Amino acid sequence: MTATLDKADLRVRLRRARQERSADERVAAAQGIAARVLALPEVAAAATVTAYISRASEPGTAPLLRGLLDRGVRVLLPVLLEGLVLDWATYTGDADLVACALPGNSSLLEPGGARLGPDGVATADVVLAPGLAVDVHGTRMGFGGGCYDRALALVDATTPVAVLLHDEEVLDAVPREPHDRPVTMAVTPRRVVRFVDS
Repeated sequence: MTATLDKADLRVRLRRARQERSADERVAAAQGIAARVLALPEVAAAATVTAYISRASEPGTAPLLRGLLDRGVRVLLPVLLEGLVLDWATYTGDADLVACALPGNSSLLEPGGARLGPDGVATADVVLAPGLAVDVHGTRMGFGGGCYDRALALVDATTPVAVLLHDEEVLDAVPREPHDRPVTMAVTPRRVVRFVDS
């Protein structure tokens, strides 16, 4: 119970810090993350990468998505289903995006094309995942719904998984639960942190 309470408190603090960022800080973070992700050797060699459309105060993904498409990479984005399950569809550009059909999630943009099924994530050569924090062992803290935990369980253990964060969201420790799968690395505007334990 204490770990759950600590996790909830940490999520509140991390979300608050994100909301306090200026528009200029958000633009700089998005550009920095895009440059670092696109420079990763794993991404340079990838034919298919999963990513996501950032929301509100999340580190922005727009420059990254443009960069991946410009390289001819097949980009898969999540489509939220009932029960917080993620389906996947190919991203072809912003003109193809539609609002999520699930009630209460209309601010979430998704690709409007054909769906690949929840196991579509397993076809990716690299998985780029959202999160609120990660610790030095690669334990990723999500937003509390568990949809990415379920998606990552479908990904081969050898597939690189990177969480995109702000620099100060790489922490010494975050509460870990049995279902948490460690990520391979964290990418922030200033650095790439690789986790040897993952």
